[in-house]
Amino acid sequence: MVNPLTGEVAVTLDGQRHVAKLTLGALAELEEALDADSLVDLVRRFESGAPRSRDVLALLVAGLRGGGWQGQAADLLTAEIAGGPVEAARVAALLLTRAFTPPA
Repeated sequence: MVNPLTGEVAVTLDGQRHVAKLTLGALAELEEALDADSLVDLVRRFESGAPRSRDVLALLVAGLRGGGWQGQAADLLTAEIAGGPVEAARVAALLLTRAFTPPA
């Protein structure tokens, strides 16, 4: 079970449910993976409805690693993500939202 108040999101890879979360370390990894000075541009792309597939992949990898997953980005290239690309983008956007929304 995921805890949205702590930023957790569920994602299913190859039929196995995983918890994803953007921890500080995961966010640092994300910045490095996207070669970004900040995450503001990434957030803007999602807000405008124009995220790149590279953004989605990097967010999923960072979130999964923040949740304890030991895989690599290459593992996601062949993984079956339940819900396909649309669900992957939804999960990526939700990870960003939950990472930067203070608990109520």
